Amino acid sequence: MVTGTQIKAARSALQWSADLLAARAGVASKTIRRLESEQGVPQTTTSTLAKIQAALEAAGIEFIGTPLDGPGIRVRFPGHR
Repeated sequence: MVTGTQIKAARSALQWSADLLAARAGVASKTIRRLESEQGVPQTTTSTLAKIQAALEAAGIEFIGTPLDGPGIRVRFPGHR
């Protein structure tokens, strides 16, 4: 599971708008904004979080830590290690 802070950080690292992430994940942009404002793991369906996480990972984001222990992101663009 990812946290709202990780979603916001990942989107910022990619320089994506909430609308762009929403389109790539197949969710509403107001959902993105709501989830980013929540502390810890956002209250939403597992499938919604999975779609958002998958869209960000496909763009080169690696989620590190756990929601309770050092949650963060790492940017990994294709072809870079």
